[in-house]
Amino acid sequence: MNELRIREAVRGLLIDTDQRVLLVRFEFPAGTRWALPGGGVESGEDHHTALRRELVEEVGLTDAVIGPHIWNRLHIIPFLNGRYDGQREQVHLIACQPFEPRPALSWAQLNAEFVFEMRWWSVHEIRHSDAVFVPAALAELVDDLIRNGPPSNPLDVSV
Repeated sequence: MNELRIREAVRGLLIDTDQRVLLVRFEFPAGTRWALPGGGVESGEDHHTALRRELVEEVGLTDAVIGPHIWNRLHIIPFLNGRYDGQREQVHLIACQPFEPRPALSWAQLNAEFVFEMRWWSVHEIRHSDAVFVPAALAELVDDLIRNGPPSNPLDVSV
C-alpha cells in the first residue's frame, strides 16, 4: 500500500474585538467552502513564518501576532492537481482589531487558488447560515473558544 502524500499547512483563526471571525470563500469543484485564511507551508518555512506570509498574501494582515496553536485538522482528499492526497493543518489563534481585508495577491492569483471572497462573520451568523464551513463545527468551536479561552492542548477538528 502506498503512503499518503500529505501537504503541511497552517491557518489562522482571526477573531476581532467584536468577536467576529474572518473567513475566506473557496470555490472548489466539490462545492463552496468558507474556511480560515492560510495555506501550505513552503520548503524552509516553519508554521509561524508560513502563516504570516499567507495572511499578508490572502487578507493583507501585515502585523499579525500569532497566538497559541489551538486546533489540528487532517483532511484526506486528492487535490493540487493530484500532487497530494490530503492536508494536515495547524490552526493558530490570532486576536486582532477589525480591518478591511486587502490581499497582497491579485484577485486573479487568489482565484487560481480557489479564493473568491472574504468577510467577517459573527458566531450567530455562522450558526444560522446554510453555508458549508471548515471545520464543520466552526460555530461551536469558536463559541467555546470565546467563552473558555484556548485549549491547553490543540483539539482535533478533523471532522
